Amino acid sequence: MTDQLNIALLGSKFMGRAHSNAWLNAAKFFDVSPAPVLHTVAARNAAQLEEFARNWGWQSSTTDWHAAATDEDIGLVDIVTPNHLHAEQAIAALEAGKHVACEKPLAGTLADANEMAAAAAKAEGQTFVWFNYRRVPAIALAHQLVSSGALGRIYHVRAAYLQGWGGPDAPLVWRFQGDIAGSGAHGDLNAHIIDAVRFVTGEEIVRVDGAIEHTFIEERTVVEGDAGGEIAGSGAEAGERTAKSTVDDAVLFLGRMSGGGLASFEATRLATGYHNANRFEIHGENGALRFDFERMNELGFYDFGSDAAVQGWTTIDVTKAGAGHPYLEAWWPDSHGLGYENTFVNQAADILSVVGGGQPRVPLPDFADAVKTQRVLHAALESARNQAPVDIAGV
Repeated sequence: MTDQLNIALLGSKFMGRAHSNAWLNAAKFFDVSPAPVLHTVAARNAAQLEEFARNWGWQSSTTDWHAAATDEDIGLVDIVTPNHLHAEQAIAALEAGKHVACEKPLAGTLADANEMAAAAAKAEGQTFVWFNYRRVPAIALAHQLVSSGALGRIYHVRAAYLQGWGGPDAPLVWRFQGDIAGSGAHGDLNAHIIDAVRFVTGEEIVRVDGAIEHTFIEERTVVEGDAGGEIAGSGAEAGERTAKSTVDDAVLFLGRMSGGGLASFEATRLATGYHNANRFEIHGENGALRFDFERMNELGFYDFGSDAAVQGWTTIDVTKAGAGHPYLEAWWPDSHGLGYENTFVNQAADILSVVGGGQPRVPLPDFADAVKTQRVLHAALESARNQAPVDIAGV
């Protein structure tokens, strides 16, 4: 095992920035081995790519993703491209003997996700999926509390991911194109909260009992040029021409957990007034937890076993140094809160630990894990379109 890991990044837009920042900073805040080397970045637009590489410190750049993914000098390929490209790129990298880290959802379709999981099962390299919210200290702590038995049997789960950027003024970026994204708010947002619920509770969603899928904005202005990779079309120039949006704007579904509990999930880009409200509540026989990413440095905990005279919700500040809160030992003094970008740095550090033969601070999802979330995504859309329950085992 060498003490350095050459990384190739495929993609250079929103997630390209988030991942570049993570690889740049992982070794600055965590004791990691191997150390990451920002070797090559690959993307379509050569002019924009050169500027991106200079800004983020990538040693080289190319418009040939396949050459980057199979370069003998590369140890890990990090995929941040649109969903329809994940399978081809990941499989090529795995067949070339690379470790592969892939953005969520694992793929745009269950068929692609299954192919990726099958390729990973017979590959030498290890796989990772960027469900970065597992690396929010509050969510990691919630996982530890449930694992310790603090909630007992799980009765109810309520999860929602509410964004408001997808109104009529948002142009037709790739996230609104079904052949590229696979689905809309569902794959983008429900993927996160499905994974979070599975991660925190340690249970699987075994059945979708009902779902609603809806597209409110059926026509959107077309993005001109190569600016369609940003969330909310940030920086995109929309022309006068319109085209059909072919994904959902909102999906809600009900599910049953492997432990017998009931769950509800809601994802929308039309929750006016919310920006990034990724939230869940988990209610058990001994207590409850609640979390909202818009207050990401807090975790709500209700201990049913406490003195009835003072029984109530406790707000845990997860930035308290020395309290054992996951990841905090690497960052700032008490109450100097973390942000979105820190979750990616935390995950990059865990990936490097695993590649180096160590253990992550909390479990990392690989392709085999992420395909379980993909099955739930698929089942929810099947339930919505057929107006019938769907057993995950049959998907």
